[in-house]
Amino acid sequence: MIFSKFCFRAFALGLTLIISIAAPASDSGYKTIELETFPGQKPVTIAALADKPIYLKFWATWCKPCMEQMPHFQKIAEKYADDLNVVAVNININEEKARIQQVIQRFGLTMPVWLDNEGELGVALGLVGTPYSVLIDQNGQVIYTTHSADGDLDKRLAMLAAGQTPSIDPTGAPQTDQAAERLGPWQTGEHLVFFTATWCDWYLADTRPEMARRCETAQESLKSVYQRLPDMPWQGVVNHLWTDEKALNKFQKRYDTPIGFRIDHGGVLFNHFSIRDIPTLLWIKEGEVVERITNFKNTEEIIKRLRPRQ
Repeated sequence: MIFSKFCFRAFALGLTLIISIAAPASDSGYKTIELETFPGQKPVTIAALADKPIYLKFWATWCKPCMEQMPHFQKIAEKYADDLNVVAVNININEEKARIQQVIQRFGLTMPVWLDNEGELGVALGLVGTPYSVLIDQNGQVIYTTHSADGDLDKRLAMLAAGQTPSIDPTGAPQTDQAAERLGPWQTGEHLVFFTATWCDWYLADTRPEMARRCETAQESLKSVYQRLPDMPWQGVVNHLWTDEKALNKFQKRYDTPIGFRIDHGGVLFNHFSIRDIPTLLWIKEGEVVERITNFKNTEEIIKRLRPRQ
């Protein structure tokens, strides 16, 4: 969770949960989603952890609450080393591998660290913000998710470690056909889509100032490119993590955005079009990406890349 006070308010208001292109958590499709070990960069899946119940924590190096929870996370990994499979899953959004290694060393993390490179596992398990803990029982069923590291989590972990199954608290991830319906309109026609996040400038100003500046630069570049190419099929999409309609409205007013933006509820578009760098501009034609732009420093170069596609 990037900014805890906002996030918990958003959750309390019923922030829409993940919609998955992969199988929902109530099925077992999440088990075969390919992740990558760190630092070995070897393919791995949750199916490899079938011998014991599982505790996954989704996190990012620039997430402040994630860092606050790391000592508790490491303590749990040590306490239940023989009874649970504990894995740190980095969400790989605006991430740097050197930073991941620094966090491992800083907190002396001993559990495996895996990378959700495409964001598919997060989508399948209902990720709406980090830190995000997911408990999975011996039968592979998701029984509990939370953003907190508190007594309730500790109680459920103890039960799992003792071979007991706590009451099931499902993620609420909708079925695959619902996600396909959301993706459908983007599979035909032409779209020039600017992918960003409502928080990438002001929040990252502290933890990743260079990334924050890139977000600000991209917003200014967007205005310039739009003024030169106003007749193209412009659309804006913001990441669903840590975001609600109030945050989106504030974002649009702050930048006086020339195009309309929508929240990618469920992360369907970010996942399908492999958006791991924020911001990104995609030119999509009949469902296929014909241009992917992540460098917004040179407006003329962006226009040059787009004009031939008109």
